[in-house]
Amino acid sequence: MRRLLWLGVGLAVGALVVRKMTRTAQACTPGGIAHSLTESAGGLVESLRSFVDDVREGMAEREQQIHEAFAQGVAYDDQFAELREDPRIGDREIFPEEHQR
Repeated sequence: MRRLLWLGVGLAVGALVVRKMTRTAQACTPGGIAHSLTESAGGLVESLRSFVDDVREGMAEREQQIHEAFAQGVAYDDQFAELREDPRIGDREIFPEEHQR
């Protein structure tokens, strides 16, 4: 009976090792490499799509805020307005008028 038990354990371990080795060997073939690259590229494309969707959602939300402020006749709080008004920022400081054509 004990021999039969150890024979079963040996067969199970052998089958698991063979399956693992077969998967590893398949991953190293050109087809396996192509499959893994396809999955990686698919994940990258999905991440990029998710990022673009998040940006579009943020843009739509910001646009809605601007429209609401305009409809109420309120000046929208522009966090970059002071930077645009600063004479050191922009073309004036980098390209003085005397050097422009």
